[in-house]
Amino acid sequence: MFMVASYDIPGDQRRARVADILKDYGRRVQYSVFECDLDNVRFSEMLNALQQAIDDREDSLRIYKLCEGCLSRVSFLGRSGTYDDPDVIVI
Repeated sequence: MFMVASYDIPGDQRRARVADILKDYGRRVQYSVFECDLDNVRFSEMLNALQQAIDDREDSLRIYKLCEGCLSRVSFLGRSGTYDDPDVIVI
């Protein structure tokens, strides 16, 4: 499933922790916005890690799941592009 995660976190350490977690599951497309393409198991792992990293009283984290039909209707302006998760990564 394809999803977009965005956050507004005032604490520097928590914000850095959340960004590090999201980097493990997707690609940063804006400063506090990530795109991820995950199966249900990875999605649950990510949610678990994020729940432990945030402060429910101060932080805001939103995750939007996009179906294939919705994803095909996303508009891009400026420097942007679609999330491309290659099958093979060469390092």
